[in-house]
Amino acid sequence: MGFSLDLRYQICLQPVELPVFNPVALELLQLLAHSSAEISDVIQTINKDQGLSVQVLRMANSSAFAGRFRSETIKDSVNRLGVKTITNLAMAASQAALHTSESAVVNEVMQDLWLHSRACAVGCRSLAISTGHRDLADHAYLAGLVHDIGKLYLLKAMERISLDPDNKFELDRETLLDVFSDMHVEQGCRIMEYWNIPAVYCAIVANHHALHFDPNDTLLAIVRLVNFNSINYNLNLFPRGIQPPDAEAEINALAVDEAALTLLETDMADSCA
Repeated sequence: MGFSLDLRYQICLQPVELPVFNPVALELLQLLAHSSAEISDVIQTINKDQGLSVQVLRMANSSAFAGRFRSETIKDSVNRLGVKTITNLAMAASQAALHTSESAVVNEVMQDLWLHSRACAVGCRSLAISTGHRDLADHAYLAGLVHDIGKLYLLKAMERISLDPDNKFELDRETLLDVFSDMHVEQGCRIMEYWNIPAVYCAIVANHHALHFDPNDTLLAIVRLVNFNSINYNLNLFPRGIQPPDAEAEINALAVDEAALTLLETDMADSCA
């Protein structure tokens, strides 16, 4: 462990409610966990945050989702794309806004983390579709988006610690990445449990680096393969050390062919353009 035990202790003392989720996007995600959720409830929830609703509408009208028609309102977007896709867009729009910091070193890593998370979201959706699991595409997008939520929490926590005049920690990129390696899964699980995120996504956070996994867990296999390949695509800021040595088990579980891998690389690269 390259960073001090004192820094780890200080991180563990940080409040679990540090801003890693937009409240409205989180409410929307929790709303959809209940089968009784109505479309009108989803629309009303998004419209609580004017800035978020504008970003969702912009993303819904982007080339990736617009299709033949543009949406003029959130209601139009929900009716055209469905509540799950709109929830994904709301979460993505809100996450992008949270990956910023006044600290230059923290902000640089946050921006890299956002590129990774966004690329993994797009990549997971792409891989789900190309491997014949279209029914998992929306779940895969969100799973890819939040699998590293522990890293965002850690960045927020370390930023907070560095601003405390009673602490003497000097943050640098090496320290930030070292903390990621040791703590991001643990803290990610802590955050997901605290905010009552649906169990399917908590399992992704807990197991996306595990040495072994259940090959029948298709969603987890998708996230693990995309996350592993993000290293080869220069879209993963850290590190090989905590990754499984290869992704053969995931490739076999998903029956991935070369065409799917080529499309995956293209779609993930395009997400960063």
